[in-house]
Amino acid sequence: MRLNREEIQRIIPHRDPMLLVDEVLDLAPGESIEATFWADPAREIFKGHFPGEPVLPGVYTVECMAQTADILLLSCERYAGKVPLFLGIDSVRFRAKIVPGDTIEIRAVLAKERPEKAIATCHAQVFVRGGLAAEGDVTLAMR
Repeated sequence: MRLNREEIQRIIPHRDPMLLVDEVLDLAPGESIEATFWADPAREIFKGHFPGEPVLPGVYTVECMAQTADILLLSCERYAGKVPLFLGIDSVRFRAKIVPGDTIEIRAVLAKERPEKAIATCHAQVFVRGGLAAEGDVTLAMR
């Protein structure tokens, strides 16, 4: 299953300037997802992070991972229409810079779920220029 920005916005509540997923390339609801985000050089954040050598902040990378996991989970019937709350992130490692103009690929898989509490953990990876840029485990509560 593929999704464009409009279809993504029907699933998750995020909107510009905090919508950090542009397209879903492949989605198996509740199992796995592959999505993209383009780091637009015109984004205001690049003016201050860092002047002369702009880099996408790590918190944006983590938010890309979380929003991709949001789509993965909220595309399931049991969580449709819920608000995803970020409970935590574990084992995060940053391995490569993401710079203005890069398109990153975000992949996530469901790693653990507690359906009775509507809590799930997804393992996410971010790729840039063909290499691993970041990875970690995102835990979300659907409310």
